[in-house]
Amino acid sequence: MSKLLSVSPSPHVAGNYSVKKIMYGVIIAMLPALFVSIYYFGLGAIKVTLIAVLSAIFFEWLIQKLFLKGKSTIADGSAIITGMLLAFNVPSNLPCWIIIVGSFVAIAVGKMTFGGLGNNPFNPALVGRVFLLISFPVDMTRWPIPEPLKFSLTDATTGATPLAILKEGVKNGTPVDQLMSKMPDYMDYFIGQMGGSLGEVSAIALIIGGIYMLMRKIITWHIPVSMIGAIALFTGILWLVDPTQYADPLFHLLTGGVLLGAIFMATDMVTSPMTPAGQLVFGLGIGIITVVIRVFGAYPEGVSFAILIMNAVVPLLNKAFKPKRFGEEVNNG
Repeated sequence: MSKLLSVSPSPHVAGNYSVKKIMYGVIIAMLPALFVSIYYFGLGAIKVTLIAVLSAIFFEWLIQKLFLKGKSTIADGSAIITGMLLAFNVPSNLPCWIIIVGSFVAIAVGKMTFGGLGNNPFNPALVGRVFLLISFPVDMTRWPIPEPLKFSLTDATTGATPLAILKEGVKNGTPVDQLMSKMPDYMDYFIGQMGGSLGEVSAIALIIGGIYMLMRKIITWHIPVSMIGAIALFTGILWLVDPTQYADPLFHLLTGGVLLGAIFMATDMVTSPMTPAGQLVFGLGIGIITVVIRVFGAYPEGVSFAILIMNAVVPLLNKAFKPKRFGEEVNNG
């Protein structure tokens, strides 16, 4: 009888899927965004990504060898994803040693401290990213201006992101329409012609990756749709109330890390709820918290903080939306 049922930590997979297949499917889905980042940020994007990935793999191997003494998991692709997501969440001109520190925190603190893949309550890449943002705020907010096909490691010209321009301008009393006239248009946001973390700038590349994962059934629609819908609804209400103080919903969806977070980070199967209902509430919470931080908080961006906060709520959501046991009597009266 013991051979009929095997219970293990998440991620849980069935049929022809395996953890390794799913992880490498996610990596494939991230390639369009990676290629676009290389197009706009050149060798800086390649350098940041390689250092983040290689150091994440190394730290996972080292910690397993020295402390956990278990079977090596560096080939399952999860460390590669952590490194790529960390790279996607930082500027392309970040110093090498800071990237390595971020990878160490992501793997050692965000993942291996809890026992490795399937046991971590928080998204490891976001743990590393938030640590770097708090520890090295100047380096983490120096955004290179995109220069297509400029493959050089010389210091690039830096500038503010659209969200930072909006935040500072509104704070100084400048109407939103005047601020918008000085920034790229929405087509630029869509294709990636704007400053920001190297993996978040191109909406079309992220959407292509999301469609691929949906078709492969690596993710479901519940978290991305509820998160994006919540942000669109909340910012839409604010915009209708006072368009001189608040940007329209499309601006919020195409700038910053909304699409990167909704498609690749909030959908992490280990740190998100198990049931569709729980996932809808999870995405809704991330969307609301993101807008609150962006509009009313000190930071111009709030996606990373929102996902980590909702990661902490996942056990409660799993308990609240726990499916009925097979054969359990339902009280209809």
